[in-house]
Amino acid sequence: MGIDKRRARKNAFRVPEATLFSVAFVGGSIGSILGMIIFRHKTKHWYFTLGMPLVLVLQILLVAVLFWLPISFSFI
Repeated sequence: MGIDKRRARKNAFRVPEATLFSVAFVGGSIGSILGMIIFRHKTKHWYFTLGMPLVLVLQILLVAVLFWLPISFSFI
């Protein structure tokens, strides 16, 4: 978020929004949310203000399901 904000101010080549969401999906949702707050970047876009917290909630749910899921390794 900080790099994209700096590039936006300089009218330079921007980081695609799909890349910002991809980083959040692979585990960077907390950092993306903090970057939005610290750099005040992408906070006017509803799909970022709702999407990033939604990604975080989905990641928390996924970890919770995987934690409590009974794992059976019997292949016989």
